Amino acid sequence: MKIKKNTFGIMSDGKKVHLYTLKAGELSLSLSTRGATWMSLIVPSRSMGKDDVILGANSFDGSLSGRFAAATIGRFANRIAGGKFSIDGKEYQLFSRTPGAPSLHGGRIGYSRKIWKAEAYEERDGVFVRFELKSPDGDEGYPGNLRAAVSYGLTKSNELVVDYEAKVDAPSPVNFTNHVYFNLAGEGRGLDVLAQELKMNCSSYVEVDENLIPTGKLLPTKGTPFDFEARKPIGRDIKELTATNGYDHCLVVDGEPGELRPFAEAYDPHTGRTMRCFTTQPGVQLFTMNSDFTAPGKTGMYRTHSAFCLETQHFPDAPNHPHFPSSIFGPDRDYHERAVFAFDW
Repeated sequence: MKIKKNTFGIMSDGKKVHLYTLKAGELSLSLSTRGATWMSLIVPSRSMGKDDVILGANSFDGSLSGRFAAATIGRFANRIAGGKFSIDGKEYQLFSRTPGAPSLHGGRIGYSRKIWKAEAYEERDGVFVRFELKSPDGDEGYPGNLRAAVSYGLTKSNELVVDYEAKVDAPSPVNFTNHVYFNLAGEGRGLDVLAQELKMNCSSYVEVDENLIPTGKLLPTKGTPFDFEARKPIGRDIKELTATNGYDHCLVVDGEPGELRPFAEAYDPHTGRTMRCFTTQPGVQLFTMNSDFTAPGKTGMYRTHSAFCLETQHFPDAPNHPHFPSSIFGPDRDYHERAVFAFDW
C-alpha cells in the first residue's frame, strides 16, 4: 500500500491545491483537495490492461472548468424546488440561477469548488484521505455552522470506500454525494456506456415533473425503463426517456436506510470489469451524461452517454417532502453515510 502527496496547482488567491495518490490491492486512486475530487481511478481488466475508469480533467487548469465531475457535492446534493425550504416555520432562500429555479448541488459555489483540508492515513486494510471543511451559518443560504468530514480510500480487497460525516449546530438540510462519472471500459477508449450492463436493487423510483422536481410520489420500477431487477444494457430502454435524453432520476434503494446494503452491480462486456456498489443512503441518482461535456476531458471531448453516475444520496427536494426520509440534521442528529464500490475483472 502506498500514499503519495504532491502540489497539484495554485489558486488565484494563492491557496495550494494538493493531489494525493493512493495505491492498494490492484487499484490506484488520485484525489484533489479542490472539491475533494476523484481525479483518476486506475482499474485492471481481464485482458485489456489497466484503464482510468472515470471521466474528468487531466490537469489542474482543466479541473477548474469542471464544476461537478467526480467532486464532493454539498451542502445538499441534487435539486431543491424553487431554491427554498422551511424549518420550524422559517423559510430559507437559497441561490438559484433564475428566480423560481431550483437550487442545484449546493448553490452558486457549493463544496465542489472549495479547497478542503486533507490528511492521508493508513489502516490495516487500506489507505485513505480524510477531507475536512467548515461551512458557516448562512453559507449559500443554509442555516447552522457545519463541519464536514469526507474520507475516500482503497482497501487491499480492491474496494473504494466512502465515508461522509457532518455535524451542524442548527437544524439544516444535509445531503452529500460524489458526482463521479464512470465508464468501466476506460475513459480513453472512445466507447459510450450504452452497452455496459447494470443491475439495481431498486423496486421504486422518485417521480419527477418536467423540471426534474419530485412530485412526492414513489412509483414501482417494474415494467418501466427504471426496471434493472435483471441485469440489462444501460441503453436498452434509454430511448423511452425522451424528455431527459437518458436517465437523470433518483431510484429508491431496497432495504433499510442507514444499513450498508447492495444497490447496484455494473458490468462492462468489453473488458470484463465489474463494479458492485453498496450504500447506507435511501436513494441513488442514476445519470447517463445526457449531453456533451462543455470542457475538454482527459483524452479530448466527451460525448453524450460517455459515462454513467451512481450518486448515493437522500432524495432530491427532501426538505419539502415530509414523508421522504428526513434530510434535516442538527445539534441532536449527526449526519453519517457510507458507500463502497468493489471492483473485479
